[in-house]
Amino acid sequence: MSIDIEFMRRCLQLAQCGEAGAAPNPMVGAVIVCDGRIIGEGFHRRCGGPHAEVNAINSVREKHLLSRSTIYVSLEPCAHFGKTPPCADLIIRSRIPRVVIGCADPFAKVNGLGIKKLRDAGCDVTVGVLEQECRELNRRFFTFHQEHRPWILLKWAQSEDGYISPLPAPPSGECFRGGRDGGGIVAPPQGVSGEGAVFFSNALTQTLVHRLRARSQAILVGTRTALVDNPTLTTRYWPGPNPLRLTIDRHDILPSTLHLKDGSTPTVVYTHESIEEILRDLYSRGIQSLLVEGGAKLLQSFIDAGFWDEARIETAPVRLGKGVSAPTLSEGTLINKLTYCSNEIRIIRRQSLHA
Repeated sequence: MSIDIEFMRRCLQLAQCGEAGAAPNPMVGAVIVCDGRIIGEGFHRRCGGPHAEVNAINSVREKHLLSRSTIYVSLEPCAHFGKTPPCADLIIRSRIPRVVIGCADPFAKVNGLGIKKLRDAGCDVTVGVLEQECRELNRRFFTFHQEHRPWILLKWAQSEDGYISPLPAPPSGECFRGGRDGGGIVAPPQGVSGEGAVFFSNALTQTLVHRLRARSQAILVGTRTALVDNPTLTTRYWPGPNPLRLTIDRHDILPSTLHLKDGSTPTVVYTHESIEEILRDLYSRGIQSLLVEGGAKLLQSFIDAGFWDEARIETAPVRLGKGVSAPTLSEGTLINKLTYCSNEIRIIRRQSLHA
């Protein structure tokens, strides 16, 4: 089993290489081993392209070795015709006698059928090697198919005394020009204009926020955040696609001058605040990951409803004394704590996928 773990770890390394292009398909890595030596490797590079198993088999120069090799795959090989033919069929045709799989695929058209097809063809199939790690790698994909909603990441920046912003809500229909777009405001200048404000986030952590956006398929802010911050919600500081922009406007008060309404990036404006309805809509759109950036009321509503999977909380070494209180979590496990230029970022997971 120790050898299987070693090669499955390599599968996971390879799978991560597809982070930028595989979505909405899962990230998958494959390794082919003969006599203890790797003779082929591959990963799923982009949606619609060859799967990891295909790339690994194609990379093997001496094809006659396949008949006495083991193929390691981080996710169950597909058994259906989609944009590409079934990988399970290719493994069978290649006469690979042993298949080691990290975890089963929850997608309805696979979900054990690939494993069954391989076993029915006489392959020696082992399932569950580094299963937790393999599930974690594709947590967005698993959540989407098993819970019928996107993976939800809550993000906010706060002062060390627990305030997310010192700003009052603007009058209905008005917005502050400029805005933070990635980090909480520490202290606005006289006149309460968003322009020139000091931020909770520093240059590095703001760049990391844009990295999060590039890895998320959709991003949501509430009405107050749209008015106060006038954010663009794009990935200006990190290469990658802009997420689908989402906001809420129950009373039709968001002006057409907002960046969210500039037409530069697809945007959806919801006229209700029902989280369940929003999540159902995102599921119907095939959105597997949702980044919720604020404000405090919207974030707390997701927390209170139990619709969150992970929270990223950035705390700056400043004190406000008063303002809008940051959201509070009543549950969750700290899985990581990082410091960037005196700012602390805590990553909290609501429930482990491994439980």
